[in-house]
Amino acid sequence: MQKAQNGSELNIATIKFANKGWTYRGYLPHFDNGDVVQFVTFRLYDSVPEHTINKWKSELNWQRSLAADSKETIELYKRFELYADAGYGQCFLKDKRIYRLVENALLYFDQQRYELYKWKIMPNHVHLLCKIYPDWNLEKIVHSWKSYTSHQANEILKRNGQFWMEDCYDRYIRDEAHFINTVEYIQNNGK
Repeated sequence: MQKAQNGSELNIATIKFANKGWTYRGYLPHFDNGDVVQFVTFRLYDSVPEHTINKWKSELNWQRSLAADSKETIELYKRFELYADAGYGQCFLKDKRIYRLVENALLYFDQQRYELYKWKIMPNHVHLLCKIYPDWNLEKIVHSWKSYTSHQANEILKRNGQFWMEDCYDRYIRDEAHFINTVEYIQNNGK
């Protein structure tokens, strides 16, 4: 049995795993269907520069019409992860005030709009594993986290402008093995 971030027991057998609800909001495909577990990553605006993303897209002949599991999309995401994990950008999330702000925002509606299983706040991005409740959707929840924290963080840091990257990465959790691997990935990220 896995443990949730808050220490409670996770009963993986009661979690729904589904395969529907694909949309595009930016350059990545998104799966948005309430009551399934999602792995979500969102990044600071300067963690992966737009010109770098465009260069990768060109090198990979990446197109929006490619499937989420295409070799091009998978390679694009791998490059993203490696680059983001290298800690580029201003890394505002290293600041304890900003870290706490983001963590508190994630926890605020936990058990009301979604259930957080695991999360990790890195210097320039956030990973989390959650289940969105049926009356809510992933896009609105991620937007509320990013909107609130960007305004507050800019105020704390006495700055203006974009704080988060516009798009985020999400992947629905297909089965128990995928869930366990994702928990371990989040746990070990940044070690």
